[in-house]
Amino acid sequence: MNKYLLKINNLSIDFGGIRALNRLSFDIRQAEIAALIGPNGAGKTTLFNCLTGIYAFSEGDILLFPPESEKGISLKGMKPNQITEKGLARTFQNIRLFSRMTVLENVMIGRHCRTRAYILGALFRNAATRKEERETVDKSYALLEKMGLAEYVNEPAGNLPYGAQRRLEIARALATDPFLLLLDEPAAGMNPQETSDIIDLIREIASDGLSILLIEHDMKLVMSLSDRIFVIDYGRKIAEGDPAEIRSNPAVIKAYLGA
Repeated sequence: MNKYLLKINNLSIDFGGIRALNRLSFDIRQAEIAALIGPNGAGKTTLFNCLTGIYAFSEGDILLFPPESEKGISLKGMKPNQITEKGLARTFQNIRLFSRMTVLENVMIGRHCRTRAYILGALFRNAATRKEERETVDKSYALLEKMGLAEYVNEPAGNLPYGAQRRLEIARALATDPFLLLLDEPAAGMNPQETSDIIDLIREIASDGLSILLIEHDMKLVMSLSDRIFVIDYGRKIAEGDPAEIRSNPAVIKAYLGA
């Protein structure tokens, strides 16, 4: 069995008396692509917000297992930047780029959690700071090449076509050097060709050994990419399995896929 990277144990969160997640439990393993699906309002993005420290959950726990460690790290009470530093990164359903900054600068921002130059280094521009800046630029540009975005390197991010903006947000997340990447509806708003391209891109990212958990409504993408699929409804997990098992699961058909 592959090593665990993430364990979600009986996770619950309440908003004004409404239970958005209800004792939700599942795990993510090393070198897999997993998908989280369910109807609108099922709690998918709420879960991502709990995983990344945006929401404080009410009950349960989330344990992150760095590849070099067998001991889980509880994410309870951690801030988003601390969780990113631990190796978990995400994209958002609604693209969140710095639209007036260049494409390269957007990716460089993602490297901030891996740099060590602070105020004194920025003021006095010592050799270590200059070296770190060159490495940041080089790594950021290499990511843009990998994402097929090198031609836009000096363009303001807001000028990019929609599909390219989606890829740029993934590049910025990858710049943090995660071992687990969360993708929130990576194909949302894309045409069939752009969706096909994003499927190829996710496969390429995963081929480097990165584990991925994605939320997606495009069932063609989900079924073609996923090693395992988790289905939630009203904040509860109602099914888990490989694509063939999920496709034929009566509870999933009733709640989400349709007869």
